[in-house]
Amino acid sequence: MTTTQADAPAVDVRGLRKRYGTKQAVDGLDLTVHRGEIFSILGPNGAGKTTTVEILEGYRHRDEGHVRVLGQDPQTADRAWRSRIGVVLQSANDLAEATVAELVHHFALYYPRPRDPEQVIDAVGLREKTGTRVRQLSGGQRRRLDVALGIIGGPELLFLDEPTTGFDPQARRSFWDLIEALRDEGTSILLTTHYLDEAERLADRVAVVRDGQVVALGSPQELGGRDARLTVVRWTQDGQVREERTSSPTRAVAALAATFDGEVPGLQVLRPTLEDVYLGLIADADGEHPAGRHDPATEGSPTGSPGPTDPASGRVDTTEAVR
Repeated sequence: MTTTQADAPAVDVRGLRKRYGTKQAVDGLDLTVHRGEIFSILGPNGAGKTTTVEILEGYRHRDEGHVRVLGQDPQTADRAWRSRIGVVLQSANDLAEATVAELVHHFALYYPRPRDPEQVIDAVGLREKTGTRVRQLSGGQRRRLDVALGIIGGPELLFLDEPTTGFDPQARRSFWDLIEALRDEGTSILLTTHYLDEAERLADRVAVVRDGQVVALGSPQELGGRDARLTVVRWTQDGQVREERTSSPTRAVAALAATFDGEVPGLQVLRPTLEDVYLGLIADADGEHPAGRHDPATEGSPTGSPGPTDPASGRVDTTEAVR
């Protein structure tokens, strides 16, 4: 059976490699994003996430590998292809003196079949800020505007790079509702985020990238396999903390209760979160977890001054860097 472009994956990557000097940023990475799904890429700083995504967007050249995005090679694709994707960056070089309404309506002119600008403004929650200049917006409001510019073209595939950085909890949940609505309309979405609760809420599938390779792939509920999802039952006995890893925690607790003839001292039942599984997957060769938590502002931030913005995508050109 012949596979049509509509049946083909939104993103199909095989054996992707990219090197910066002596640094192998992406090392034989394989990736498939299905049509109409939210796919999240997780990984520590320097894992190769941003380099991979920029290759998919057509903003960096690869050294090796097969890459198809919406059926075309982004390295040679034309502006008609670019109008079919949307990009929401960590930061944007926008027109600070323009108002929200002016900027959204202006960007709509770059696309052959844009969404209604007024509906987009409502969708991102900026109706009360339509007459406000961009420089007067708060950080969270600026991110909402970035999202508006990313979706104004009605993209088939939307790239979201740390989209909720600077959002308060209520704004994040409103944004999640928007992204889920876009997915329900048929938009394919590729999300990079350091917020594991965001990936757990939104993603149909998750890929964990380490050292330029995918080390785990699956739904947030299945990531890491059965062993990574075992529940830890912990208790105190003879002055020592003991624990058991089990797939049947109720049975284990019942057995302990019978042994102690009632209350089990120091009983804890700990179910692994996506964060627990993720930290185990990105542990280094010595089995140590990366120190501290990740700063969402550092991954993929420009290493040079921003260059001109591509009107069709809102993409800011940055200097080549290992990210």
